[in-house]
Amino acid sequence: MKVKDIMTTDIITVDKDEDLSHVLSLMKKHDITKIPVLEEKQLVGIITDSKIAHKLGSVRHREVSTARFHASSVTEKNVPVVSPLEEINNILRMVGKPGPTMLPVVDANKYLIGVLTKADFLHLVTSKKPVGEIMQKNLRIVAPGDRVIHARRIMVDDNVARIPVVEQGILVGIVSDFEIALAFASLKDSFSVPRQKHRLDEMLVKDVMKTSVIWTTKTVNVAEAAKIMLKYSVGALPIVEDDKLIGIVTRTDLLKTIVQ
Repeated sequence: MKVKDIMTTDIITVDKDEDLSHVLSLMKKHDITKIPVLEEKQLVGIITDSKIAHKLGSVRHREVSTARFHASSVTEKNVPVVSPLEEINNILRMVGKPGPTMLPVVDANKYLIGVLTKADFLHLVTSKKPVGEIMQKNLRIVAPGDRVIHARRIMVDDNVARIPVVEQGILVGIVSDFEIALAFASLKDSFSVPRQKHRLDEMLVKDVMKTSVIWTTKTVNVAEAAKIMLKYSVGALPIVEDDKLIGIVTRTDLLKTIVQ
């Protein structure tokens, strides 16, 4: 099987000179967290929700409004690309290793013809073992009353894209790079520059977290978990038992079962 057999060809892209508010509106409208950036139809790089959150939340840019950011300023450049003729097994060997979570697919003329994400691989997951056997148990969590900048620091330090929000052991929400990016952008557009730093420092997890969380139990098998992720377009499933959070399983965890 080759990349061309499973890649996504219906691609949402932006020009490098588009403003950041347009980028975020596209992400929200199409329920995506990564967008290829083009210049005269040539690939420049990729914008991710993580990159946006980092840029908007960094001390150096805290008092810069979103109107002054363009796509190029939040673009991860020099990203690796793949050929549509690349073997899928070669890509799968890289799952779980540091690197981009979206691989642009380019033709011989270096034009973007598709993208490959972890979601594109999920239909290949067939393992019947319970997710309880592969779930992550050593969890980093936050509480609703924690500050967003604290949650963001954990995400950066642990290289995770999302954190469960727990209150007295019970899962009450989840916060990801995307929610944080949207919150930072809204704050910058809503408050004057002198007030932005204080508002950013005091923003709480409960103000930005997603409360409608898709979760499952430890007895659900890996293949079913993959179907749930595809159906609801989520990158992770918290595992709940007796109303308590006991673990989490990500796309990466599921894909590793293909190559084991």
